[in-house]
Amino acid sequence: MTGAAAREAVTRWLRLVEADAELSAYLIGVDLERLAAHLARQLAAGGPVLDGWPGLPEAQRRRAADYLAGVLASGDQAVITQVATSFRAGLEEHAPGLLPERVAELVVAALARLVGGAGDRAGRLALLAVLGRVHRRYRLRPEHGPLVGAALAPVVPLLCPPPIIGWEHRWRRAWALVERAAARMGDGPAFRPAEVAGRDLAAEGITILTVRPWRRLPFRPGQAVPVCVPQHPGRWRWYCPANAPHADGTVELHVRAVPAGTVSHTLVHEARPGDLLHLGPPVDIGLSLPAGPSSVRPATAGDLLLVAGGTGLAPLRALVEQVAAAPAGRRVTLIVGVRTVADLYDAITLDKLDQAHPWLTVVPAFSHDPCAAPDEQGDALTVGLHHCRPGQDVYVCGPPAMLDVARQRLSAVGIPANLPTVH
Repeated sequence: MTGAAAREAVTRWLRLVEADAELSAYLIGVDLERLAAHLARQLAAGGPVLDGWPGLPEAQRRRAADYLAGVLASGDQAVITQVATSFRAGLEEHAPGLLPERVAELVVAALARLVGGAGDRAGRLALLAVLGRVHRRYRLRPEHGPLVGAALAPVVPLLCPPPIIGWEHRWRRAWALVERAAARMGDGPAFRPAEVAGRDLAAEGITILTVRPWRRLPFRPGQAVPVCVPQHPGRWRWYCPANAPHADGTVELHVRAVPAGTVSHTLVHEARPGDLLHLGPPVDIGLSLPAGPSSVRPATAGDLLLVAGGTGLAPLRALVEQVAAAPAGRRVTLIVGVRTVADLYDAITLDKLDQAHPWLTVVPAFSHDPCAAPDEQGDALTVGLHHCRPGQDVYVCGPPAMLDVARQRLSAVGIPANLPTVH
């Protein structure tokens, strides 16, 4: 690793360490410039990097090592650029003009990750939403599959080591998935650049990002958008805008850093105003209000019960903003489930909404805070069932474990509910 690359990696690494409450204490009183220079020299020389950080206990040493591994695995941009150039050169040889140069890096990284089979179900669905739109946008046809695969085969080992066994079979299966995704996607750009316009560290491990797409993002409240950061061009993750469309085109994203979540950790701990992101095509995931007359005249639709857990608040808050544009008699109860008062990360905005709209009732629910009285205690779903009334349309969004329980409990009591179809 060159000295410049080592310094860049150490800078990003120390930024993650500083944002980690468990590790940041070990930086108190440390000359960070001197430490960073020492660590960069060790990294460039291929030596034991963490040996240059005296006094770090073994458990914290392993934690810091995990952050360093994530930084080093996030992808050398020069390597990615080289791989994309080789991929496009191979494709141009057989199908000139098939894919433009400006999309090559994101496309080759996404295809390589799809063929490699890495990632969870939600991540693969986000990948396929983007690649399906690429397929549709650039009018790819079945006969292009072998050409794209032939151009991808020589470069994919550089992005997905170790070598992939059974390449031909894996590629045919991946291309079939892309073709099926294309059949479901509408027309429009496959992805669009967006600039981080604002960053608010809202709670421990949760950041609210305001991003401004270079071209307006045509989304509806309750939809999800695949998001990619330049450091991880093959990884796309779903995030739901927390707002209805704004006049200035900005989109608010609520991001929680999850264990082993490379994209979420980058967004929470590293993203700064001016940084670039990529936003994929918005997709309905079962949380949007019905289209048609009822969404134009809310008085003809039922009242809403919205039950949010953690950052599942984002799409449900967007629904509140949508109703606020034309409330017309529709009443909304928003249950916001968190563990403790400290976890209620969007409290100021929620309080403003509650004060501004008499038809809205915001109910915080604290599952692990016995001192939260007079607010309600209990998990969000239990509190939500207590507030459920006949005729309400019920929407639930939260972490996967919460959604699994919601499906069982709501079904058992005969309450139909709208839950996200990807998580």
